[in-house]
Amino acid sequence: MSTIEYLALPAYKRFFYKILNFFVAIPKAIWRFISVTIVGFCLKIGKGIANYFVRLYEIFVSGDWKTKLSYLIMGFGHITRRSYIKGFMYLIYEVAFLYFMITTGIPCFIKIGTFGYVAQTSFVDPIKNVTVDVFMDDSLMILLNFVIAIVLIGIFIFLWSIQVKENNELENLNKIGKSIGDKETLNSLVGKNFHKVLLSFPTLGVVMFTIIPLILMIIVGFTNFSSTYQNPKELFDWVGVYNFQKLFGLTGDNGYQFAYVFGQILLWTLIWAFFATFTNYFLGMVVALMINKKGIKLKKLWRTILITTIAVPQFISLLFLSKFLSKDTGALNVVLKNLGLITENIGFLEDALIAKITIIVVNMWIGIPYTMLMCSGILMNIPQDLYESARIDGASPFKMYMKITLPYMMFVTGPYLISNFVGNINNFNVIYLLSGGNPQFTNVRGTPISINVYGAGQTDLLITWLYKIAMTNVSKDYGVASVIGIIVFVVVASISLIFYNRTNAVKNEGDFQ
Repeated sequence: MSTIEYLALPAYKRFFYKILNFFVAIPKAIWRFISVTIVGFCLKIGKGIANYFVRLYEIFVSGDWKTKLSYLIMGFGHITRRSYIKGFMYLIYEVAFLYFMITTGIPCFIKIGTFGYVAQTSFVDPIKNVTVDVFMDDSLMILLNFVIAIVLIGIFIFLWSIQVKENNELENLNKIGKSIGDKETLNSLVGKNFHKVLLSFPTLGVVMFTIIPLILMIIVGFTNFSSTYQNPKELFDWVGVYNFQKLFGLTGDNGYQFAYVFGQILLWTLIWAFFATFTNYFLGMVVALMINKKGIKLKKLWRTILITTIAVPQFISLLFLSKFLSKDTGALNVVLKNLGLITENIGFLEDALIAKITIIVVNMWIGIPYTMLMCSGILMNIPQDLYESARIDGASPFKMYMKITLPYMMFVTGPYLISNFVGNINNFNVIYLLSGGNPQFTNVRGTPISINVYGAGQTDLLITWLYKIAMTNVSKDYGVASVIGIIVFVVVASISLIFYNRTNAVKNEGDFQ
């Protein structure tokens, strides 16, 4: 459609055309991301690795014997050139790394193919004449130490390359009669490189509590690790892509039932995230506009009333509402019956469709005050001369909202909307504390479910279902839970990367000043 044809359309058709065009462009954006961004990134990484090895080779060839020996003994060049602090730090890490690899890392690399050989053995104590159990291999510890070893190898390569380059710099400085001692090193750490010192601690935390668990979760998705394997009494093993096949219904005669449940939960997760994000956003904006409108009295009072929902801890509100909306003992059904509005109790959290609507409404009650506060601050920063010019031109309040207020808000809060959408995909509290994921799936299109779906409920999100599989069920399947975690990560990462780069805040940065 040409620009002239587009401008000739009525306003409502242009609006729907934009929405349709946005979703049509998503597959193209995904393909562009895969074919251009990822391929370009891989080529760039490959080129960087090649240049990296070429540079290390050049340093080795042109370096003196101290630099050459530092390729084998980390920090040797620093120590021999009187940069003792850095030298001994590099040396200590190398010694600790080698000790860990010899005592723990290499044995785990050897056993990772089978996650161990013997879990438990017994022998009779000849002195006490009793049977003694001896635990040999622990599959979970083998896997954990294997992941830690991989991370430590990556850190070792990084530090090794840095100290090689620093040795080359020290050698070049010595050739012109200069040197960098401990005093200069300390001044640098508390001076121009102080930010690196501060960032080292959170980086260590990210490695320990984010990267290592993430790698561990991905690997567990390819194993049969579950509660039936009582570590360290039994070993688990590799199962390849079996857990993925199970999730997508590619195993067993009734595998389609599991796939159906997974598909319904994934669909509801996306629907919930959409409505939870945009209902709060637009209604919160409307409330902020109403309160900020000229002529409205008691503005502080209205804001205070709305903020009281934030003052009460969310989990208390949700637990209270779960009792208040209960079908059998809920106060709301009692009130409605006493008023003669209903004759039978309504399953606000027991009927699937009603429960989903109820959850979205309750989330609006919880989330609108947050959006109202955020929008109030942004609305106050919109230049008032834009509205004055629009009024002179005869624009209606709705027209000013569509042409001035909404574009400005969408520009400023575009990244917030994406992060909020992603957060709602993983919004554990609202679902689990309000409905617990209920009602559970009992049939697939009229056919009773004949396989274990781990207590999946029709209001469960992927994150709450994952929690049930890994934590609350009698039979805990950590492999399937890990696969769901991988899928959540892929969905969240894809949405974040694709939609974030398509927001005006990124494409047209600097337009609103």
